[in-house]
Amino acid sequence: MVTLWKLFLCQLAINMSYRVVKASLCLGGSDIFATVRENSPMGEFIANLSIVGEPAGVNSIRLCLTGENANWFYLEGRTIRLNSSISRALDRERQGSILMAALTCYQDDIMQSEYRVMVEILNENDNKPKFVEKTIQPRYINELTAINSVVFIVKAIDADGDILTYIIDSASPDASYFRIDLPNSGEVTLDKPLDYETKTQLHLVIYAVETHTKEYYNTTASLTVNVEDGDDHHPQFLPCTPISLDYNHTAVCTNPIYTVNITEMDEDILLNFSPSPIHAEDGDRSLDTPLFYSILSGGDQHRFRINNQTAAITMTRRVENRNLTPLFQLRIMASQLNDPTKYSVTTAVVRVLAENRFPPVFNRTTYKGFIIESSSPASLVSTYGNEVLIIQATDQDFQDQGVNPRMHYSLQPTPATAGLYHITQEGILIAKTYRLRPYDRHILEVVARDEESGEAVKASVDIELLRRGQPVPRNPFGEERLFRDMDVRVAGGVMALMLLLLVTTLFLLIRWAKRRRQGQDPAGRGSVALGKHSKVTEADLW
Repeated sequence: MVTLWKLFLCQLAINMSYRVVKASLCLGGSDIFATVRENSPMGEFIANLSIVGEPAGVNSIRLCLTGENANWFYLEGRTIRLNSSISRALDRERQGSILMAALTCYQDDIMQSEYRVMVEILNENDNKPKFVEKTIQPRYINELTAINSVVFIVKAIDADGDILTYIIDSASPDASYFRIDLPNSGEVTLDKPLDYETKTQLHLVIYAVETHTKEYYNTTASLTVNVEDGDDHHPQFLPCTPISLDYNHTAVCTNPIYTVNITEMDEDILLNFSPSPIHAEDGDRSLDTPLFYSILSGGDQHRFRINNQTAAITMTRRVENRNLTPLFQLRIMASQLNDPTKYSVTTAVVRVLAENRFPPVFNRTTYKGFIIESSSPASLVSTYGNEVLIIQATDQDFQDQGVNPRMHYSLQPTPATAGLYHITQEGILIAKTYRLRPYDRHILEVVARDEESGEAVKASVDIELLRRGQPVPRNPFGEERLFRDMDVRVAGGVMALMLLLLVTTLFLLIRWAKRRRQGQDPAGRGSVALGKHSKVTEADLW
């Protein structure tokens, strides 16, 4: 009995000893703390295990990796290695800074122990900075923004956490308008005044640079700055007549002088001024602030009234005597409705003229002209008898042989004659001879326009180019002059008779003129070559 009990205790001791030895194969391990650099290659060493048993052999153990990041590791015996690939690189910025897993040891399919695996991913400078998109969107800055103001802030992010410095590219088109005082802040400061009338849009390039790394990675952003119009200009009457440029190369204008002609018969009419209807616009053209028009002086006790919104001027009553009031000068002001201190003043001149009764006329519809071939740069166009061709229109409103000093002559251009001819204001045609060829023939259209009434009349000129040495015809039909075939005595008698008739007629005209002068206006239209109608004007007639 005692022997059996001893045998049992001995067997129990043997079994217990066997289990302890067998269980000790999973012993000796501990939690694993290791590091690995991001972008490390496949199979990069992580850590060795301190477990007693080998995961191979007759009395082997089985090791398993489990947990959230277990797929980033694999076991090679008692060594843990990195499980990465070309298509799946280890990236600290994507996976985070720590990889965590659990290592479980099995013996005879019975879990014997479990250890933590914690691997820190070491950062590498493998990312370039990137601008935050919303900080590089188009900006809007008012032109009245003060210099040295921070107008906007740009921001870039470096995934590796590197310190960034912001730099304005000095080669960008409008870099001179801005500066960055604190390089790491991204604050952009206005460095010189903005002017909407000169430039409405600015462009610049900004760099974000890693200044504390050996790679010096950087990125750029192109920014557009839209300049908004500020209320910094006074109204301007149109049309603008530039006289100079300011330091911003903006045209400095003078206000025009508006003119109009009326007659003593005009009453309750809307005046049509020249060079354009009276009109002003806000100098800040994008704001287009409404304007208020008023007559400061010269209204002659409400003879002239102005529409405060449109600047249209109406004459309410007629002029009784143009000799007493030959003209009126109105001072017109345009001011901003929202700020009356911003205003502009111009002058409107109203002239009282005699009434226009007759249009201008040419004494013929077609003139004949000749040019002799020549190498000279210019020649006068002649007519029959080799006399200078003079093309003039007459106006019966003028007693001085119908000569209207306000008559303007011009040529209607055609493709065939463009640049070949010029007409003077005396009605003389000049041709560029060197550009003409013998036997050329040109038809010109001459326009005579009364610059005061706007009335115009046209005539044609038929011009032939004669070859060198060819005589100019004496008259349209090749006939000799009328008096050449007459007896000299007969001709003398006829001339004497004509002279007598002329003297008699002149005497009667002088007597008639004296009687007329006693009962009529001595400053009538026939005695002075002044303007006469309200349709067309010029600012500098006087």
